[in-house]
Formats: sequence, C-alpha cells, structure tokens
Amino acid sequence: MVWAGMCAAIDHLRTHKNGKLIIFEKGGGFGGTWRDNVFPGCCCDVYSNLYSFSFEQNPDWTHIYPNQEELLAYLTAVAQKYDLYKYVRFNTAVDEARWNENKKQWDVTVVVNGGKDSEYGSGYTVTSDFLISCVGQLNIPKYPHIAGSDSFEGKIMHSARWDWSYPLDGKNIAVVGTGATAAQIVPEVAKVADHLTVLQRAPAWVIPRHDSIISEWRKSLLRHVQPARQWFRAESMKARESFHEAVTQAESAKAKQMREITLAHMHKQLPDRPDLWKIFTPSYSPGCKRSVLSDDYYPTFLRDNVTLETRTISRITKKGILFQGQESETEFDLIVLATGFETFDYMHPLKVFGRNGRSLTEIWHGLPRAYKGVTIEDVPNFGMLFGPNTNLTHNSLILVIEAQSRYINALVDAVLDVKAHGKHLSLIPKLEVIESYNLDLQKTLKKTSFADPNCNSWWKNSEGIITNNWSGTAVDYQNLVSDVIWEDYEIEETDGSETFVLRRKASTHIGRVNEETHLSTSTLRSAFVKCRSFLNWFCYSWNSQVDTQYEQVLKLSSDSEYNKPSRRLET
Repeated sequence: MVWAGMCAAIDHLRTHKNGKLIIFEKGGGFGGTWRDNVFPGCCCDVYSNLYSFSFEQNPDWTHIYPNQEELLAYLTAVAQKYDLYKYVRFNTAVDEARWNENKKQWDVTVVVNGGKDSEYGSGYTVTSDFLISCVGQLNIPKYPHIAGSDSFEGKIMHSARWDWSYPLDGKNIAVVGTGATAAQIVPEVAKVADHLTVLQRAPAWVIPRHDSIISEWRKSLLRHVQPARQWFRAESMKARESFHEAVTQAESAKAKQMREITLAHMHKQLPDRPDLWKIFTPSYSPGCKRSVLSDDYYPTFLRDNVTLETRTISRITKKGILFQGQESETEFDLIVLATGFETFDYMHPLKVFGRNGRSLTEIWHGLPRAYKGVTIEDVPNFGMLFGPNTNLTHNSLILVIEAQSRYINALVDAVLDVKAHGKHLSLIPKLEVIESYNLDLQKTLKKTSFADPNCNSWWKNSEGIITNNWSGTAVDYQNLVSDVIWEDYEIEETDGSETFVLRRKASTHIGRVNEETHLSTSTLRSAFVKCRSFLNWFCYSWNSQVDTQYEQVLKLSSDSEYNKPSRRLET
C-alpha cells in the first residue's frame, strides 16, 4: 500500500538520515491503488484535505474530493520531495520473508519482474533487522466464480485492471456490482455505451456527495495562511469523526438521521419512481457495508439506455449472461467486474515464516489478528500497516496509517539502538496480550452495525467475524498506539541480558498528530470578518460550503462526544 510504505519510510528517514532502508515495490512506480485503478470516474470518497499526510498538506487540491490523476500526482510529488526514489526498487516483489533465529534477522527473498530490471537476475535475498509490511488489502482483484466465464467470446475486465485500449462506444455493457467502484464507473460508461445493464445483488446506502471545485482564491488563502489551512482540515476531520456513530450504532439517532438523508436523496433524484425506491432501499443497517457517496449514480437509471438487473446470474455464455428464470441469454460485448478485492489474506502472496519456522498461515489459521493491528505473535521484529481490524469506514485511513507508522518506528528505533551496541534484539508481542486485546475488540465489534447479519461485506468473513474494521474513531485509534508499553512484548537480546529493558522506561510515549481545533466556527468567522477583503470572501465561501457539503454531517455531530472537553487531548 503506497500511503503506508511512503509514510513508514519518511518517518524512518526523519530520525535516521543515513539509515539503511530498502523499499520493495512490485509495480513500476509509486502510487499503489491510485496507480492500479484507472477506471472511468475513479476518485476518492474522502475529503482531499484529509486524504493526504498531515505533514505534507496540499493547498492546491482542485476539488473537495480528489480524482485518481490528482492523487497520483500528489503521491509522486511527495516521493520526490522526501527523496524516496533513492531507496526504492521497483518491479520487485517480495516472495518470502523468513526469520533467522541464529542471526536474529530477516532473510527476505525477492523476485525481479520487468524487462531491464530482470536482465541482471531473477531474484536475490537480503537480510534486515526489521521487516515492515505495507502491502495493504485492496490490491489483489477479486474475481467471482461464475460458471461459463471461460466460454465468453466478448471482453471481461476487472475494474482494477481497466483496459483503455478497448472502445466502449456503441457497446452493450454489463457492470457486475453496485458498490463504491461501480457507482463511479456506471455514470461514465452510460454516457457512451449503446446499452448498460447494472447487476445488483444488494443495494447500498447512497449519500449525497456535494463535490465542488475549489476556487483559486481559496487555494491562495490555504497556500499562504497556515492557520486557515489547519482549521479547514480540523473542521473536515471533526465532521468525519462525528459520522462514526451513524455507521456503527444501528439504533442511534444519528443512524436514523442518516437513513432519512439517504432516502430523501433517493426520492429527490428518482422522482415518481417508487418502483426504483423499493429496489434501491437496503434491508440492512447503515454502516453494515461501505456507504456510497454519489450525486450522479441514481440519475443514471433514468436514462433510456440503462437497465437495472436484480436477478442472479445462472451462468455466462459465449454471447452474454443467462439470468435466473431466463430461457435465452442477454447478449453483451463487455462484462465489467466491479467486485472488489481479496481482503482476508493480508499478506498474499507474500510468504512469511516467523519464530520456529511457523508460517503466518499457520499462526492465523484463517483468522487474521494482530496486537493493535500492528504486531503478530511468533513473528519477531515485524510490523504491519493497515493490518487486521484497523480499517476505518467513516474517516480517512491516512490518520490511522500515520499513527501506526510512528508506533512501528519506535520499535525499529529500539532494535537499532541495541544493534549500535553490538547486539541483536528481538521483539514479539506476548500471546496473552494479543488474545486479551482481540477478545475485547471482537466483543465491541459484535455490537456494531458491521455485524448486522442482513448483509455481507469485505469487512467480515463467512462466519461473521469482523477481521478488517476498527471499532472506534480515528482519534481513539491514534490514542491506542500513542505509547509503546514494553511489558507487552517478549524482549530478547543475543547474549540473554536485559540491558535494553534496564535502559528504557516501562513505556515510550510517541504522542499523536493533534489536528482538532479548539476554536468554534463562530469565533473563526468573527475573526475572518475583520481580515482583508479576500479573507472576507473566504468566510462567505466557507459558510456556503458548510450549508451544502457539511449540512448533513454537521447535523449528525451536534451532540457528538468529539466536542466534549474530555476528548481534547494533549497538543
């Protein structure tokens, strides 16, 4: 995952200017999911000013929600600014990582792909004192098992493997899926296809997006007035955090308000179509699956060349798809699979072997878990970003990634500190600590909307166990990993001594990035009114944006605990 890998590398280089660091990237450049996913309409459903590093905020976003091209340009610029190209090896995939008990180090075997890169050898092995996994979850496309797929004579493509050489004009196209990706593809494809059929298995809750262009005046203000930029991000974060209860507590007032907002949005965009209202209304709680943010998804189904298909697929034929109850197939030229990613095998296809040769597959037994979502039993000197139960559904994942990166780098610092004294250190989370942590976490998760049995999602496995999501807010998670408690780890040095333990305190405080604002919106408005004319303009523009973009979210946050003094943590 590009955000995680870049963040971990930058954090390490900040404190180790001449550190020995290798970044292995299987692709040909930085960008990760925003390099792989290039389908029509591809964009982010998190505010652009939040979907960026806190230490590298971008005042030049062109839209409230960034598109794929803009995000890729941002990531490339960050990689260049922090000189990451010096440390990366592109077209290089990690095949196996094996802990060497004698050396107290990792033996990492990689495979080199791509033309010129592979001319000098197909692979090699390196040793490292610490291994950080940043592979993420959303990178291996999930292909549904549908009978007859191999017989189709037309084109089948996954949304994450879009083929732009294939012309869409005048084609009969089927899109399988109605999640966030499909909601972005469908409106764009409908503009050029002769006919588009959308295959819906279960409807999603669709929230108004209210995207808009960020004016040059506002970009100028954010570029030159740092307090304005900080406040804008803080207000965005507050709005997002307040959304947490709506998507986790099915019976809460905020969840009820969310239903009202989404249904009103549907009725407004599909006037006089109660037949579609019924089909598009989910039977599960808001938050059970990822909500869709869109202003143009529903209106697409009012087009004459668009059909909604809710029957299940019997099989794929040479010419198209045979739906249940049909006697003859429906012909298609192209079938688009907007079916998501393989999300339950976090390290796939990387093979990891920890202490005593135990593989990660053996350790997990099909149920991924990690201490605070970061470290794993029997896997020494290892940390993972975007690991089990760290996914957010209401806010920017970058807020979690930065916190995890800080935590992992504190562990790396400890290992390198001991190495500077001529020894090797191994750190492994204690089994009882992991079990206690995950037991409490799963108890909490069972009470959330994520566990609603009326829907399936990529957040939980076939047994209903939630392996992907974090139960609390982004701030809750930041606080969780703001300290490294050393007694939670088995600590062993090469000579068996405990000099490391004696040199250190019981815990190491890392802190967190505190981005909350303690000034109310009304106070800031009053201050802005006294500024120069372009600041006055910004106040008017911001007030208008609150009335449109944030109206529903702020409505949900009016009594949020986020605003209570007890949630205001140290600066």
